[in-house]
This record gives sequence, structure tokens and C-alpha cells, in this order.
Amino acid sequence: MRVLITGVAGFIGSNLAAALVAEGHRVDGVDNLSQGSLLNLESLRGSPRFTFTEADVLDERTLVECARGADALYHLAAYKIPRYGSASQTLTINLVGCGNAIRAAQTSGAHLIYASTSDVYGKNPACPFSEDDDLVIGPPQVRRWAYALSKAVGEQHIFAAAADSPFPFTVVRFFGGYGPGQHLSWWGGPQAVFINNVIDGEPLTLHGTGLQTRSFTYIDDHVAALVRIPAVAASRGEVINLGSDEEVTIRDLAERIWRLMKPGESPRLTLVPYETFGRYEDVQRRVPNNAKARRLLGVAPEWSLDRGLPATIAWQLARRRHVDQRA
Repeated sequence: MRVLITGVAGFIGSNLAAALVAEGHRVDGVDNLSQGSLLNLESLRGSPRFTFTEADVLDERTLVECARGADALYHLAAYKIPRYGSASQTLTINLVGCGNAIRAAQTSGAHLIYASTSDVYGKNPACPFSEDDDLVIGPPQVRRWAYALSKAVGEQHIFAAAADSPFPFTVVRFFGGYGPGQHLSWWGGPQAVFINNVIDGEPLTLHGTGLQTRSFTYIDDHVAALVRIPAVAASRGEVINLGSDEEVTIRDLAERIWRLMKPGESPRLTLVPYETFGRYEDVQRRVPNNAKARRLLGVAPEWSLDRGLPATIAWQLARRRHVDQRA
């Protein structure tokens, strides 16, 4: 195949690109490097099957041009929950970027694989979440819902565009990815911040009570599912959860990381009230029903936290040393 990946220098994009190239596919990657890093693409440097274009998904003309001849287009570029940044920026990048990806896929005939998020389930109490469950979003005064809404509207945009002018697509809802290549800030998730806290000799910072639960999915499990999708005709026109169903509290995650990095020492934890972020709401449980991924794609999560966290910690320690040496 020839594949285009937006957000290729990011966490999922870079790991997906490496896996596809290793399988013999041709990969073209697009990223504006606002959150992604060229360090994530070092293993692909010099590969004749990989090309990189520094460009923004808001640039429709460039995205359409990059997609010419592509068999599959993975649209991964996005802005996340605006905890510290601009909700307007999150909405613009995610909504306009999705529209541009749709037009690029329609022009090229590529199978569009759209990266949505588990956040779209919002405050629905019916956990674990199935793909047909209701999406329950909070009020507009709470800017954390900007991300979930932008992704939910993106899903609707894709279904509507395909109804008007059919093209192949698959929507995937990611649950808590982590592992090598993850962003080293809250952008990358709580596990990235907790590892940094330990490295820097700081207490581990938990938002709220720390008793909210999540499922964390090692990157290899996400990638294993993603590389299967273009070859599986039954995935077309579907929404598919991709994630581990191992539920853990954020507090337990923090304590596990502390024990792995500082065995024998009692964890030092700090609770940060949600009010620190202004008017804010959090989701208390987020776990997928991943039966559909098993049935359609023939994949299931293979990495437990006990296996994935040590590998992630080792990678982040090495990345921090590398970044510090370059500073």
C-alpha cells in the first residue's frame, strides 16, 4: 500500500509509520511539528519507503496533494483537551482538519481512518462503553468538552460526507494510549507526567481525588489494530473502540509508577483540585467494550500495565537523557 499519515511525528503516528514501513508499505507523513517531534521519526530517516512533509492539516491544498495516489489515509493530527490551552484552537484544528482530510480522501479515493477518542462518550454512566452507546457531553461553559465535541462532530461529518458521496472510511475511538514516543507532558497522559515527576524528584500530581478510572493501552496494541483496518472490508463504515479493558484508578497508576521507579519508598502524592483549571469536569470511568475490534479485526490487547509500564519508563528515561543532552 501507499499510506498517508497526518500527525506522523506524534505518538501514534510515528509508531504506526514505523510498523507500516517494516511491513513493506510506502508511507508519506505530514506534521506541522507543533506537538510532534522529529525525534520520533529518527528510525525512519533514510528509508526509501518513507517521506516527510512539514505541513499543517489546515492547509487543504497541501493535504490533498500529499494524499494523491494513497490507498489509505490515517488522520491522526489533532489538538487535545484544552486544559491549559485554547478551546478555540482545539475546535478549529480538529473540525477544519477533519474536513480537509475528508476532501483529501474523496479526491484520492483513499480509505480514511479517522482518529476519534473515548472522550466522546463523555458522562455516559454505561461503562464499559460500546460503540452504539449514547454520547453524553457537558455544558458549553466547560471548555474541556471542546475536544470531545470536535471529535464527535468529526465523526458525524465523515458519515454525512460519505452519504452524499460514498468513500471508504473507518472511525476508531482510542482509549488511553501510552508507550515509547508519547509526549512528555499532560498532552501525553498522566503516566508521562508521573514518570517525569519521579525523575525530577517531585511528588506525583493527581487531579481531583485520583479515584477516577481509566484504561491504558500500550502503543503496540493500538498499532496492531490500525495496520489491520485497510485490509478488512468489514471495517468500512464502522466505528470501532480500540483499547485495553484493564481498569485502573489514576491513584493506583501513580503508585505503580512510583514503586517501579523507587522501589521500597512510599509514594509522595499531591492532589490538585479541578478548580485550578477554572470550571472543569472530569469523567469518573472510561473503559471500552472491545468485542467489536476482536470480531472485525481479530485483535485483542496483549500488553498489561505490568508489562507496558516498565517498557515505557525505560523509554522515557532514555528520551529525557537525550533531550537534556541536546539542551
